[in-house]
Amino acid sequence: MAAFPRRGRPPGSLLVVLALLSMSAVLPRGAALQLKVPFSPRDVLPVLPRQVAWPLMNTLHSAVDLLPSYVGAVAPGAPSPAAWSGACFSQNEAAIELTPGDRNVNGTDIGGAVVRLKVRPLPFLAPLALNILSNWVKQHGISIFLMPSGMLGTLLSLIDVLPLFSNTAWGQHSNLAFLEKHMGASFEKRSQPWVANIRKEDVQSGDFLALSKIRGRWGGFETLEKWVTGAFAGHTSVCLKDEKGDLWVAESGYENEKGEEVIAIVPWDEWWAAALKDESNPQIALLPLHPDIRAKFNESAAWDFARSMAGKPYGYHNMIFSWIDTIGDNYPPPLDANLVMAVMSMWTRVQPLYAANMWNEALNKRLATEGLDLQEIIVETERRGMSFDQLLTIPEQDEWVYSDGKSTTCVAFILAMYKEAGVFAPFSESIQVTEFTIRDAYMLKIFEDNQTRLPSWCNTESDKLPFCQILGEYRMELPEYNTIEPYAKMNENCPSLPPKYMRPPRC
Repeated sequence: MAAFPRRGRPPGSLLVVLALLSMSAVLPRGAALQLKVPFSPRDVLPVLPRQVAWPLMNTLHSAVDLLPSYVGAVAPGAPSPAAWSGACFSQNEAAIELTPGDRNVNGTDIGGAVVRLKVRPLPFLAPLALNILSNWVKQHGISIFLMPSGMLGTLLSLIDVLPLFSNTAWGQHSNLAFLEKHMGASFEKRSQPWVANIRKEDVQSGDFLALSKIRGRWGGFETLEKWVTGAFAGHTSVCLKDEKGDLWVAESGYENEKGEEVIAIVPWDEWWAAALKDESNPQIALLPLHPDIRAKFNESAAWDFARSMAGKPYGYHNMIFSWIDTIGDNYPPPLDANLVMAVMSMWTRVQPLYAANMWNEALNKRLATEGLDLQEIIVETERRGMSFDQLLTIPEQDEWVYSDGKSTTCVAFILAMYKEAGVFAPFSESIQVTEFTIRDAYMLKIFEDNQTRLPSWCNTESDKLPFCQILGEYRMELPEYNTIEPYAKMNENCPSLPPKYMRPPRC
């Protein structure tokens, strides 16, 4: 975690969300009112007195309005042009005509296209030369996205989201307000002390650590990640005890001396001291394993796995795929697979090496191909009669080895260790832990379910929880904690739509 000294952590599936906020090429859209005027009602707010305009604007937008919504595609040969209403112009149409061109070494037509745009009440015709490098356009056309708040609302939404990353009381309040609004979270103040007087002898190998930051850079990242996945925690670590009885913490997402995010095993005292100094105000819970699970936990196998992974990179390759299980039921509106693909395409052009690390290798694994870039992946997907959103839902396989080794996010690293240690028996061979989100992990019915067996220092009398909260000023919420028994192929086809994040019993 980057706010810890020498520790950092990528934002998980949240990177997709941030890319959408910053990189999507979109056209603005105003309110849903179909008025035949060249502006949205929101766009008149700047001419109103500040004391009138700002309260009105606060009711018309939110940070989520930064995400564009998919409204259609401009496809060659379509019977009618794509149409939409916008903030500046109430009626818009677009049509596309392909233009012939040369072929590349793979035989792919790399011709272009002319997109004809018409807006009313000020109609015009504006040809736009486009370089089309994929058969995707021939099949599905060019996707159109609209901003739901209009130009001014989008700007104010950006102003609304920026405080999430502020390392101030204002930033903390913004994160709490976002989670309360979009996830139904509640933040009850805990009674003092907010720091547990931990007895290390009471902590055992395999005990799970769930962390939730609520301010600063990582607080903002985690807030958006929680909203996307439904998790009420944003990072995880795991405890290990060695043969001398010394306590360690293993985690994926530790920042080494070179600034690289890696898997590391660090002494408990070092890890805990960093947590206490963390300016992002983390809330931390210790989730002890159930005695029956602890009895079959193979400590030596867990250590062997942790040591074999130490120094390997954080799981960039599969970080978004644990979240995407279904065609359309994992994307918080207005996010969808069309927007994800658009962002992937744009990010590939801006940062091709980073994009290849983030998803190209993983998409090649799903196609059983090697070395295809994103354009070629889309072509191959089409050739097989598969849609791109279907490709995204193919489950990650734990045995996949990437160019830099096995790839595990913070939670996948812990669950892979559990798998090696026998926690998932008899389903070990039929569970892919890289398909689990943090929410999926703390919902597993493997943790202590008897509060009387929790250590006395776990919680104060007024803050009894089913787990041990060891740090934080707010009571941690882990909805559906410790409720789902492991089963074969779990979490490979689970929806996760806010605000309820309803999950079928066996998905």
